[in-house]
Amino acid sequence: MSYQVLARKWRPKTFGSLVGQDHVVQALSNALTQQRLHHAYLFTGTRGVGKTTLSRILAKSLNCATGITATPCGVCEACQAIDIGRYVDYVEMDAASNRGIADMVSLLEQAIYAPSSGRFKVYMIDEVHMLTKEAFNAMLKTLEEPPAHVKFILATTDPQKVPVTILSRCLQFNLRQMATSTITAHLQDILGQEQITFEPAALQLIARAANGSMRDALSLTDQAIAYGNQSVQEAEVRNMLGAIDQSYLYDLVRTLLQNDAPAMLSIAKQMDERSIGFESALNDLAALLHLLAIAQHSPQAIANDHPERDVLLSLASQLSAEVLQLYYQICILGHRDIGLAPDAYAGFTMTLLRMLAFKTEAMAPSGQPGSGTSGNAVAGGSTSHPSTVTRAAQTPQAMQSTAPSSPSSPGSARAALGLGRSQETAALPPVALSAEPPPALLSPSMADAATASVVIEPSPGHLAEWNGNWRDLVENQLGKLGLARALAQNCELLHYDQNSLTLRLSETHKHLASQNYLEKLNIALNSHFGRKMKLVLDFSHEANTPAKQQAVEKAELQDQATQAIMQDRFVQGLMQEMGATIVPNSIKPLH
Repeated sequence: MSYQVLARKWRPKTFGSLVGQDHVVQALSNALTQQRLHHAYLFTGTRGVGKTTLSRILAKSLNCATGITATPCGVCEACQAIDIGRYVDYVEMDAASNRGIADMVSLLEQAIYAPSSGRFKVYMIDEVHMLTKEAFNAMLKTLEEPPAHVKFILATTDPQKVPVTILSRCLQFNLRQMATSTITAHLQDILGQEQITFEPAALQLIARAANGSMRDALSLTDQAIAYGNQSVQEAEVRNMLGAIDQSYLYDLVRTLLQNDAPAMLSIAKQMDERSIGFESALNDLAALLHLLAIAQHSPQAIANDHPERDVLLSLASQLSAEVLQLYYQICILGHRDIGLAPDAYAGFTMTLLRMLAFKTEAMAPSGQPGSGTSGNAVAGGSTSHPSTVTRAAQTPQAMQSTAPSSPSSPGSARAALGLGRSQETAALPPVALSAEPPPALLSPSMADAATASVVIEPSPGHLAEWNGNWRDLVENQLGKLGLARALAQNCELLHYDQNSLTLRLSETHKHLASQNYLEKLNIALNSHFGRKMKLVLDFSHEANTPAKQQAVEKAELQDQATQAIMQDRFVQGLMQEMGATIVPNSIKPLH
């Protein structure tokens, strides 16, 4: 007798033996028991989850000699004939190869005749979404009101392509992808009955590779049995699948923790020599980082029988949550961009090196040196508010010379990946600044209690002669402000004297009052006036700012230009005599 593959040999023959689809089995069993039968069913789901199997079991339940039942006997002529695919009143049609209107018309013409031997004629149309529009239209009426002896079962992996007119005429059941634990348990049961030795870790690899498909898992198990000479061993399954040895991934994480670039590149080189796919390597590394995050926040979620549970918990305890999220984001972006790299090896190694580049002491776990919660991040001093942060004074030249430029600083690392601002650390340049946290960084309760002012203490000196033209100062006289220019342009000068400047910022631009922008503006003002100024920032609903003045002037110029064009005699002549029109927004002022 020829060998029968596991996927066919162990195909479920009853609802009770079908695994992973309890929600569908319960609904169909209750309907059969109560004799509440619909004329059309639609099974949706990915490949290998049981759509055809459910169709055959349902056909047996409808035509079993014992009557309509949720537990067909499996020994009567109808049950046995359906199992081997020879029952005349059960027809399986592949819509991928029989998709035209002629095929559908032929099937519907046969449907009007009574069953030859069974209770019902059951038509199973697989991959129904492949039918043409004309074929769908041909079956609409019959599908809605078929003869009493006909049942339709439709199956598809892509229900979005099925017309809604068809969907509305069917009872729809969505078959879920199998969980890895469900597939592993089923494979253990089958191999136990087949008397095949196996390692549980090997079955977990097969279950993950099957990606939710029980048929794929059984096919891979057949391959593993042949590869391992009647045994299923983890090492052999890894070689067969080309899967990444998990120890490589754990070693990569350890080298990241140790900041050991040579060892990390050596591991990547070994992976390259083993012809391991780096795209799948990044995918598996992201999956490992996800597991580490789970182990960090909820250790009990890692199953006790997980083969690497102890290693996961150990690594999770050595990583801060912030660094872990950073690594995961870099890994996801690296997986997305690996196709743009010169080659897969370069894309993989650059992703790992990027993780090292953004690793700083400030991102270490709390309690370790360099942690963002350490007390040496700020220096104490007299303040004007409990939340004030005070730094030692320096000259403007010293402050400019020590301005941060390294892209590996904590703030730049977080900003590059959209993770928000980190806490200020001692690596930032010392500035004579007493400022409460900007409103954008305050919690609602803190924002309500905080005063709307930022105070920069001055040092003795004399203010250079200045006519108080804030707009001219911002646009023409201040040095390079960078992005802080947006803050200056949206402030209105309320008052100034020998010691201070008072600026008004509207509530709509309150987000511009960040620590970074305030420092840059203060440095530019001190440099211009040759001394330190006391800067008071006041918040209001409206402010007559340089930006607002520019907008008004621009609008006035635009109106003048539009009126000049519309009043031009030549333009008017073109519009009246030739029906010309002016393209909207094409009029631009000359200055």
